[in-house]
Amino acid sequence: MSQITTIADVRRHFLNNKEPIYFISATNFNLLGIGDWVGNFRHINYIDCFEGQQRNVFVPKEKFPRDFESIEDINNYLLEHKEVIDFIQSRAQGENAGVAAFLMFDEHTEEVCQQLGLQVAFPPAALRSRMDNKIETVRIGNKAGVPSVPNVLAKVGSYQELCEVSRELGDDLVVQTAFGDSGHTTFFISSEDDYYKHAEEIEAEAEVKIMKRINCRGSAIEACATRCGTVVGPLMTELVGFKTLTPYKGGWCGNEMFAGAFDQSIRDKAREYTFQFGEALREEGYRGYFELDFLIDMDNGEVYLGELNPRVTGASSLTNVAAFAHSDIPLFLFHLLEFSDVDFDLDINEINERWAHPESVDSWSQLVIKHTDESVDLLTQAPRTGVWKMAADGSIGYHHYNYHPHAAEDESEGFFLRISGAGDFRYEGADLGILITRGRLMDDDFQLNARAKAWIDGIRGQYAGQSLQDPVVEEVAVSHAVGGGNFKIL
Repeated sequence: MSQITTIADVRRHFLNNKEPIYFISATNFNLLGIGDWVGNFRHINYIDCFEGQQRNVFVPKEKFPRDFESIEDINNYLLEHKEVIDFIQSRAQGENAGVAAFLMFDEHTEEVCQQLGLQVAFPPAALRSRMDNKIETVRIGNKAGVPSVPNVLAKVGSYQELCEVSRELGDDLVVQTAFGDSGHTTFFISSEDDYYKHAEEIEAEAEVKIMKRINCRGSAIEACATRCGTVVGPLMTELVGFKTLTPYKGGWCGNEMFAGAFDQSIRDKAREYTFQFGEALREEGYRGYFELDFLIDMDNGEVYLGELNPRVTGASSLTNVAAFAHSDIPLFLFHLLEFSDVDFDLDINEINERWAHPESVDSWSQLVIKHTDESVDLLTQAPRTGVWKMAADGSIGYHHYNYHPHAAEDESEGFFLRISGAGDFRYEGADLGILITRGRLMDDDFQLNARAKAWIDGIRGQYAGQSLQDPVVEEVAVSHAVGGGNFKIL
């Protein structure tokens, strides 16, 4: 095919693909189901969420105890594992070992991929890291005409300095550091006592983002910057900080996608801002998949830029399963196309207009369920990955094995992806699993609805653990656990 000009061409190109393409990460959660669209696609994961039942997921059998400090560490460990190297080499085509995509990677990952003959399907780690900087995001947004919540960017050395530089923002502030996971590096400060709880982290930064605290709703939107323009997905709501799901105040714990998420003017504004931001990223040299968080001011309807995630994210699992993705192609295929050597010329404006139509967006939701207690124990029982069904009384039961959220046929069913299994340690912040289901899980006031609460209780009830008596054993257990509560793995 000399040039790709239609969506049908893209579908045919990837279904006939022979070059090995990998998603390498702790789990396959972020790109669930992409293997249905791309020939020769494989996941290489540290955690086997499927207990060996899923053919396109490769997990090395032998594990070497190691304290991971980041998801980049996990990916580098996988790429240097003999079983993974043998697997990649067995599928290589001469010197070409294929294409690798990651949730997170660093310069060392790039070096190992080069040694293995793998092409990294993302912009360089150094550029990605610069784009990931929350301070830089504000500056790119300002340049692109995408406003952030009223803020100042400054070095802070004391509470008095904080008050001085932010005088025009009022007394109720939100302070963010340049990098970090949601819920870990966002601080809500309205008094000197609040400040001193986080003073060490704030004062260690060369510059922090200080925002006026607003009455807002969180939202997320994913997009892909291509050589033909920026493709924009639908605006999703975010589940944030629910104590039944996460121990982290302000921590992300799920999403909802439905046609009526926010009113039409807000959806249109968010899509317009995302396109503008994507075009600004292209000018910065960034290409491919990205996600923007928007903060919707509930007092005046203003749409503010929250943060940029220059990668696939936890919301990608919904973006890539919705009706628009199946009527055209999943957003991630635009990303793969951008990093292929195939010539393409697609009408991005036409695609964006089609994806903005309410009929293109069916309703899906997901819950990211973490262990919220301070206790540590060894899991002796965990729910299986697959489709679970809820009875009229709110109880749940395992229905059948499947690897794809679409296997959940209606709102009485949910696809559960098990993360922590029997033999794993359960500790505060540990990811237990993700439930993806059709329909909404919050009400119009952005509170969990009865169905969501029943699913959370039902899934938690499927776990059982054996307590650890020795504090030293507890400490070692958590330090060896994936994530260890210090970084998110999804």
